[in-house]
Amino acid sequence: MLMVQGVSKLFNPGTVDEKIALLNANLHLKQGDFVTVIGSNGAGKSTLMNIISGVMKPDAGHIYIKDTEVSQLSEYHRSRWIGRVFQDPMAGTAPRMTIEENLAIAYKRGKARGLTFGVTGRTRKIFREELSRLGIGLENRITAKVGLLSGGERQALSLLMATFTRPQILLLDEHTAALDPARAELVTTLTEKIVRELNLTTLMVTHNMEQAIRLGNRLIMMDKGKIILQVDEEQKKGLTVGQLLGEFERISGKKMADDRVVLG
Repeated sequence: MLMVQGVSKLFNPGTVDEKIALLNANLHLKQGDFVTVIGSNGAGKSTLMNIISGVMKPDAGHIYIKDTEVSQLSEYHRSRWIGRVFQDPMAGTAPRMTIEENLAIAYKRGKARGLTFGVTGRTRKIFREELSRLGIGLENRITAKVGLLSGGERQALSLLMATFTRPQILLLDEHTAALDPARAELVTTLTEKIVRELNLTTLMVTHNMEQAIRLGNRLIMMDKGKIILQVDEEQKKGLTVGQLLGEFERISGKKMADDRVVLG
């Protein structure tokens, strides 16, 4: 479903600030895989997500979605296959528009645009049904401005919008990191539910090591632009945070000193 093949990315080449963001990254996700990504700051996690989504283009290597190479396609053209939720609850939605207007934009993703009404009686019914799946009452506030929602509600809406058109690939870029523990757990539960029900192929970056172990069927760890560890479904069963930290120290030769990493 998703193949990252020999992808490298260099920032500020030929300057004193030259930095390897990704180095010969290889990753293969089958249909329905839910892969969590862990690593300290500067490990290359966000760069990997940006290259897959089309925000950046690789200096070397190839990106395939199904059998289509998308390495040189723009972010806009890849949006027909990819849904993404960002860390910032303010990103991914238009705060001055209503919930139903935001959903109307998501509903048209990847479709031909024309001069039609953004929200109709038929689409409003669809939006209410989809919102009700979240279980947080947004279907009763469909005309409310998104800017009035809490951070957790906005992330739940962003998650729904990103998956509305059943994308081939779902990218979750630390989408619970900016939320308080209660709202983060709510969004995490919704994520598990939606990914499972829609059988979405998902790549999720997180700084929470317990979450990285608990969610999904596979795990990868990154350091200095490299994927240094891949844990399959069988290996993931019974894996502990202590063991994961030990593997990082064994492979990288250093301790994980990132203050943003949450152990559990």
